Amino acid sequence: MKRKAVSLVLALTMVASVVAGCGNKQEAATTEPAAEETTEAAEDTTAADTADAAADAAGDADLADKKVGVCIYQFSDNFMTLFRTELQSYLESKGFKAENIKIVDGANDQATQSGQIDNFITEGVDVMIVNPVNSSSAATITDKVVAANIPLVYINREPDAAEEQRWADENMDVTYVGCDARQSGTFQGEIIADLGLDAIDLNKNGKVDYIMVEGDPENVDAQYRTEFSVKALEDAGLEVNCLTDQVGNWQQDQAQQIVANALGQYGNDVEVVFCNNDAMAMGALQAIQSAGRTVGKDIYLVGVDALSEALEAVIAGNLTGTVFNDHFSQSHSAADAAINYLTGAGNEHYIGCDYVKVTQDNAQEVLDMVK
Repeated sequence: MKRKAVSLVLALTMVASVVAGCGNKQEAATTEPAAEETTEAAEDTTAADTADAAADAAGDADLADKKVGVCIYQFSDNFMTLFRTELQSYLESKGFKAENIKIVDGANDQATQSGQIDNFITEGVDVMIVNPVNSSSAATITDKVVAANIPLVYINREPDAAEEQRWADENMDVTYVGCDARQSGTFQGEIIADLGLDAIDLNKNGKVDYIMVEGDPENVDAQYRTEFSVKALEDAGLEVNCLTDQVGNWQQDQAQQIVANALGQYGNDVEVVFCNNDAMAMGALQAIQSAGRTVGKDIYLVGVDALSEALEAVIAGNLTGTVFNDHFSQSHSAADAAINYLTGAGNEHYIGCDYVKVTQDNAQEVLDMVK
């Protein structure tokens, strides 16, 4: 059974149907789990509490001299900035010395990151936390880190199922911490589907005409958000029509140009813009406003991450919705997993959490928490 990360969103007084709970990687996202899932969640929460207690029992003294090497795929990524800042703070609160926590920028270049991993091995770090530039490089990264007898925690960008199975088969001290991107895509699609075809179908052709702005095409999050956002519309009984699907590489400026070009080409036929993250959604918003369109009136726009500026846009009605990517629970769970390896408690090979659907109904509550 997989250990579940307990989200800080549970502390919020929010609409009951959107409270973050325990996620299951193997199942499609729903806001109301079945009874058997609730039972499983209760069991997994107990397991999580036991693991957290083991980490706490280590004591500050045992961790003060331990060295942690953290590789982030790109510092300029807004979400990973939130993640690494919270990770640093939480590690220190658990007893690690600040000077023993080294966080490096992979600059979105796998060769650069591979060199950083080699350096951490040479320096003799006690545990490594890696946000890979390319998920496809996970096997190579795993082999070299495990060969150096260093426990490894992957974050945010999930290696494929075969690689995760290998960790279990070979009893490696390797785990992945993150949310299931299929759920985030599903929530995006549900935000749009919940509006109803009458509201969405502005050109009255009986279809949802959309454009998709993807992140890194190698990244499983981008793949799943793209696939499952559209699947949620189809599951709601809506007919869809993709006008264009282009790669924005998570970047605001690239998304702005993609959406500007699409609006120029397809005009009022563009009814929905899906963006794999909020940075690109904010770029899309700039393009939409420059084209004289109005979100919520003659076009709809969704993102993922619940960045502060995106939440403010949701509150103002300039963004139809976003999906909260809980950097608090993910960074804390990654740190706890590292501690469990250092103390001998060990981990399951997958530690998951849930996303939270965000609309005007709960955007202010989420904003109050993340600010």
